[in-house]
Amino acid sequence: MSQRLQKLSDAIDLPSPQNEVIAIATHLAGRLAQSAVERDQAGGHAATERAWIRESGLLTLSIPEEFGGHGTSWATILQIVRLLAKADSALAHVFAFHHLQIAGIELYGNAQQHRRLYSATVAQKLFWGNALNPLDKRTLATRTKDGYLLNGLKSFSSGSVGSDWLTISAWDETTQSALIAAIPSTQPGIRIQADWDAFGQRQTDSGNVHFDHVFLPDDLVLQAPGQVPTAQATLRSQIAQLMMANLYLGIADGAFDVARNYTRDKARAWFSSGVSAATDDPYIQHRYGELWLLLRPATALADLAGLELERTFRKGALVTAAERGALAISVAEAKCLAHRAGIEVSSQMFELTGASSTSSRYGYDRFWRNVRVHTLHDPIDYKLRDLGRYALNGSVPEPTAYS
Repeated sequence: MSQRLQKLSDAIDLPSPQNEVIAIATHLAGRLAQSAVERDQAGGHAATERAWIRESGLLTLSIPEEFGGHGTSWATILQIVRLLAKADSALAHVFAFHHLQIAGIELYGNAQQHRRLYSATVAQKLFWGNALNPLDKRTLATRTKDGYLLNGLKSFSSGSVGSDWLTISAWDETTQSALIAAIPSTQPGIRIQADWDAFGQRQTDSGNVHFDHVFLPDDLVLQAPGQVPTAQATLRSQIAQLMMANLYLGIADGAFDVARNYTRDKARAWFSSGVSAATDDPYIQHRYGELWLLLRPATALADLAGLELERTFRKGALVTAAERGALAISVAEAKCLAHRAGIEVSSQMFELTGASSTSSRYGYDRFWRNVRVHTLHDPIDYKLRDLGRYALNGSVPEPTAYS
């Protein structure tokens, strides 16, 4: 346990490691919330806030205890993603994708790579970023002595700005397949471009990464070109999808809470409602009930999928294709409901709070903007198709980087 974790644990006298990390995440979320509106409007790189995440000790949650990490369950890590997203979905995204890269090392790498990269992450408090965009084949890997030369571009590289290391994919034309690797962000020839300009998730540091004759040594290749991924390796996409589901839910929770507080404290009853308080308006009550029924089942399915991910992930190399397929169905269910909850709550909240709530000083629009941008990561229709196929004939999704 880090000194910071131990210090806070002693101060609040919580009974379990899970509660300890939740307490730290809650404290961090509170700090992020204080400037979330202003930073969302400004965009750019949240260097100070990322330093808070680094110093919190939460970056080592997914690293096994044998390498100095906390070995925290995925169910708890995902709960923390949701908690942080409620306050600041962009920084929650960066935090989540750090742990996605850590998971990739476990799923693709060998024992020597685990020890080297995990131990360094703990000792140096490394922050990992993502340049593993499987649909972007513009970065080419050319075989050379003792490794590869990388040339090209990677887009949608979440967390790359300000990162210490990256996990990357690069296309090998000889085998017509991709390699997956880890590499320092400061490796000569790497240029990280802070040019993310979407209208939501503005501080996810999701710019472009340029590779110009970058040397990638063989000992940092986690999955070689042409190597057929195991069922265990294909769990990475399920971790990513469930992280997104919890990001969407965190945004929905945040939107619901600020709307409810506004309705209680600031909203005025409609003149023809016959009541003196907005909270007594039966139509307002009805609509909050509907939103509640979007959140509750989405949360339940996300929590169940988190527990199933934990069980499946801990099987290691023994995980079967059938177990992986069952997990993919659970994750798809959770993600579809979280998608709907995020979009609907962040949009309908304005019909419940009224015109005054749209003032820019509140920044309530950030919830819709952030979830709208993030839910476009991959089409929900293909998740619904997968669920329909499962319902009709029992088939599970084919493993891809998105399913």
